[in-house]
Amino acid sequence: MSGVYRRNFFVTSTDDKFLIWKRGLISFGLATIAGLFSPVISGGAMAQNLPVLGDTAREELSPLMERRLGEQIMYIVRRDPDYIEDWAISEYLNRLGNKMLDARPDARGEANFNFDFFAVRDPVLNAFAFPGGFIGFHSGLILSAQSESELASVMGHEIGHVAQRHIARMLAAQKYDAFIPIAALALAVLAARSSPDAAIAVATGGQGLAIQKQLNFSRDAEREADRIGFLILRDAGFDTNGMVSFFGRLQNSMRNYADNAPAFLRSHPLTSERIADIQGRVADQRYKQVPDSLDFLLTKARVRVLQDSGAQGLIDARTWFEQALRSGRAEDLVMAYYGLSFVAMKQGLYAEALRYHKLSSSIVQKSETLAIQARASCMYICLELEIKLAAKQYGDVIRQAELAMKELPLSRGIAYFFTEALLNNNSLNRAENFLRDQISLYRTEPKLYKLLARTYAQQGKQALQHIALADEAAVQGGWSAAIHQLEIARQQKDASYYDMSVIDAKEREWRDVHKEELAAEKKQSKHAQ
Repeated sequence: MSGVYRRNFFVTSTDDKFLIWKRGLISFGLATIAGLFSPVISGGAMAQNLPVLGDTAREELSPLMERRLGEQIMYIVRRDPDYIEDWAISEYLNRLGNKMLDARPDARGEANFNFDFFAVRDPVLNAFAFPGGFIGFHSGLILSAQSESELASVMGHEIGHVAQRHIARMLAAQKYDAFIPIAALALAVLAARSSPDAAIAVATGGQGLAIQKQLNFSRDAEREADRIGFLILRDAGFDTNGMVSFFGRLQNSMRNYADNAPAFLRSHPLTSERIADIQGRVADQRYKQVPDSLDFLLTKARVRVLQDSGAQGLIDARTWFEQALRSGRAEDLVMAYYGLSFVAMKQGLYAEALRYHKLSSSIVQKSETLAIQARASCMYICLELEIKLAAKQYGDVIRQAELAMKELPLSRGIAYFFTEALLNNNSLNRAENFLRDQISLYRTEPKLYKLLARTYAQQGKQALQHIALADEAAVQGGWSAAIHQLEIARQQKDASYYDMSVIDAKEREWRDVHKEELAAEKKQSKHAQ
């Protein structure tokens, strides 16, 4: 899948973390994803503050470094206002992605990555992959997918990019052209302080020269990702025609955008050859009609609301759902009533939200197939909990969430709403115990540490609060922030002897890791210059 990711991230280095600078300096397609990471290869004095990744020959990123880079990028991405932090959507995307990976375990690659699928607000039809198994979807792409097989085809393609380590391979291929984008991006960052327009001109010009030289490799990478994505799509039981139909619509979208795109993007390799190649593969398959899942329909409803949750956006979403009711199709009614429930909740109309929720759920229960899917899904229970939490019905949320967790013990959304209700109900000891149990199961989930820090803050346990914040930063690779939080924790009057021991142990461990990373980066910089 190739497209235009207009929410652009540029990578620089300050100490151990990446500052991802979003200024709309240039646009880039997924085939040229290495253009995003070209600044990580040192090209000389102008790039002396940029990290250098790979071995001494700069041939490629190691799998460990790929994952570390992805985690550090995501540390900032999750704090972007356009990152869609919605438990139900996240659960659906990750369940769909893991279904595809389970069908082809080898797609996890030599590093056996744990993939993370997420969504961002952007009307542009696109998806993108960060190194290490982080795959993002624009809200516009999810809404434009006319079937779950189409969405799965994009997911399979992006998994292919990660599995084949295209980012590392492209970095190796472009090592002799690295200085051009580095210099351009370094100048762009400086220019943006006084003139964003000047930054656009500087970055676009320099980046374009290097990316144009990468296009031949990019075409090969795209074809390779297409073919791997096709196999994953087929083995996961989806309709392989979804890839063809989606590519055709993407091609039309790119054609509409091309007039305003930079020259290197107009020659972006979404070619008729790629579509023909997939058509040929589909022709060898028996036609298989695959119905859309209930979660796919409800996810699209949630995304439509979250794409623009402003006053006018909610009015527009309500109008869209009301028009969808006119079709009379059961699937449209289920999706539209669910969407209207979500809109009403956002507008503070809680009784109306529960009424629409009940209407959608009642239609689902009339279909044996949909009813079975609903019981295995968190979509309905999460929305009901969310409505009642917003309406401050904390006791109801606690009781319903406890029952729901017995049926869906792995649902992160239900656990979140349960915790929020406990905190708002001032059941702080219960919240603390629950979060500690959750952290023992999901040690790398940063949101759990953030919730635990909130719990400690409400309890007045300041030292423990900052230790939890330190853990939140550490699991995402933010060593400087983590160590800073430990220093704050050490200064708190309520820090016990045991707390000080924990702080000292964590600080020694994290400083050692930090020191090792900086030493490796310095060594690589010397070899690269």
